[in-house]
Amino acid sequence: MIFDNQYEQQRIQKAEELRKEGINPYGHGFCKEITNKQFLEKYAYVKEREEKKDESVCVKLNGRIKFLRHMGKAVFAKIEDESGIVQIYFNQDSLGKEWFKKVKKLIEVGDIIEAIGYPFVTKTGELTLHANELNLVTKAIVPLPEKYHGLQDKELRYRQRYLDLIMNPDVKKVFVLRSRIVSLIRDFFENHGFLEVETPMMHPIPGGANARPFITHHNALGVDRYLRIAPELYLKRLIVGGFEAVFEINRNFRNEGMDATHNPEFTMIEFYWAYHTYEDLMKLTEDLFDYLFEKLGLPKKLPYGEHTIDFSTPFDKIKYKDAIVEIGDVPQEVVEDKEKIISYLKERGIELEFPHKMSLGALQAELFDNFVEEKLINPTFITHFPIDISPLARRSDDNPEIAERFELFIAGKEIANGFNELNDPLDQYERFKAQVASKDVDDEAMHMDEDFVRALGHGMPPTAGEGIGIDRLVMLLTNQHSIRDVILFPAMRPLPKEEKGEKE
Repeated sequence: MIFDNQYEQQRIQKAEELRKEGINPYGHGFCKEITNKQFLEKYAYVKEREEKKDESVCVKLNGRIKFLRHMGKAVFAKIEDESGIVQIYFNQDSLGKEWFKKVKKLIEVGDIIEAIGYPFVTKTGELTLHANELNLVTKAIVPLPEKYHGLQDKELRYRQRYLDLIMNPDVKKVFVLRSRIVSLIRDFFENHGFLEVETPMMHPIPGGANARPFITHHNALGVDRYLRIAPELYLKRLIVGGFEAVFEINRNFRNEGMDATHNPEFTMIEFYWAYHTYEDLMKLTEDLFDYLFEKLGLPKKLPYGEHTIDFSTPFDKIKYKDAIVEIGDVPQEVVEDKEKIISYLKERGIELEFPHKMSLGALQAELFDNFVEEKLINPTFITHFPIDISPLARRSDDNPEIAERFELFIAGKEIANGFNELNDPLDQYERFKAQVASKDVDDEAMHMDEDFVRALGHGMPPTAGEGIGIDRLVMLLTNQHSIRDVILFPAMRPLPKEEKGEKE
């Protein structure tokens, strides 16, 4: 049985006793008239009265009991709702002797109640509800964690987020702020003339990024489908179709490892802007950050772990290979030579599986990832990426080995990726073929998408596109250091049977 320890069994017995009294421990029809926060604001005037109460009003509050203190014929309790905590008081005289006795016996911490009464101020100066009526709304079978230790086990907090939210108010604040951030991002793009759209979650061909997909099966059609790794190729189809500014905020799925910045499903915004360039996108990204900081009332210098990050715009910009030399301290002659890169990495304990099959750009990416990325603390745009690691980006007219692309790094993490979109269908076809050919050394390389190439054949106007990781952005703005702390229900490894309480 799920509820098998002695405390849970005791609470089940109390629920049965309530039923015998004609009280449904899981009733309905309870309406909420005022929040706890509104109660504290609306009746603050009682503190200024000579008589520290106002019996002329009748107030109904609903909330979960977080604390109970029995004092003989009187009880103090703290009840919590979404807005905060309020103290209530009731005694034998106000509830009646028989009901008061039952309440003391059958109603406990964790239960959700309805309290009706009037505001008064205690001797310690706390605005409190004096309850003349108290009703059980929902009986909690599972006790809350012990008050003073709370819920500290990170693993348990992620697995039982509902309990984490009950016990840790600061966690709830993070997710309220996350919702606010997403709402503001949507407002920003709509105010700039972008149209919000929705594109498929199940793709016939995985595309739009280098990643390993999740595979599912459509029974009716008898075909495999892939949970999307990115919406990019569908959003660009919309640009071909005549929309000139679109965005989508939604989930992507990548069948990869989990760590502090990676979850198999994560939230991104991707946006595409016809007749604009990646330089325009960098300015738009800076404007987005300015907008978020203004609307959220945040200072431009924010703590993040041991760092203080300066979000003042404009952000720094540096070319990809210059960053490897100047920030990564890699000698210039190494950066331009495949064999020297392989030796340089090997000397520093970085072994690659198929180094001699990798392109120069892919090897330069190893240098960047290992020696540059973690040093990019303040917001920094990295530009001029190698074309061979940018299969969907447009080639530079000045240097065909360079992509017209940037990535934004903050606190050592990639936050955004943007580029001038490749709209030459023949070039795109050749790059897809090169990606397919590289699958023997890179199982995350892209697949061939002939329909997308055909769409480009109808003509896509010059377009710039960008993706921003919402989860990582929220981490930065809330000073959280694990992606699990900004995703309500993060992916978790299955528990062993003994931890689940299962028996062989």
